[in-house]
Amino acid sequence: MVKKRQILVIGNNTNGCTPKHEKIAYDIGVEIAKSDSVLITGGLGGVMAAASRGAHDANGLTIGIIPQDDPSAANEFCDIVIPTGMGLTRDYLNALSADGVIIVGGGSGTLSEACASYMYKKPMVAIRNLASAVEPYIDDYIDHRKNIKIIGVDTPQEAVKKILELIIS
Repeated sequence: MVKKRQILVIGNNTNGCTPKHEKIAYDIGVEIAKSDSVLITGGLGGVMAAASRGAHDANGLTIGIIPQDDPSAANEFCDIVIPTGMGLTRDYLNALSADGVIIVGGGSGTLSEACASYMYKKPMVAIRNLASAVEPYIDDYIDHRKNIKIIGVDTPQEAVKKILELIIS
């Protein structure tokens, strides 16, 4: 049996998540499901719920790795819930569970997950022009180590296509 690709989608939680973020995340979830990959998120609201709903609606498999110890904290579109009880430290579990990462906006929590992914050299793509904490690093590196460049894309379809290319290469 061949392992399925696991794609982490990160971005704005409920606070700061606009309808534009939700639409982009939903479409990314659909595209991930259509690619026969597994969607991983932080399992909560905002971008995480929208991406999970998109993958769920397209008959994909969704995993939510949540910071709480109570699985009921996850959004309703998570097929598998992993309650860590680790708080924000769970960002490292998210990063290590992923073959690649797609970033849709986000604040400091998203930047923390991107940094964890960066340290483990996980391929990353980010949707451009969403005024996020990650925006200054799109099409660049997070620091002097130059571990992995965060590749900028403009559409959900480009995001999934590019992350799949990066995972495979």
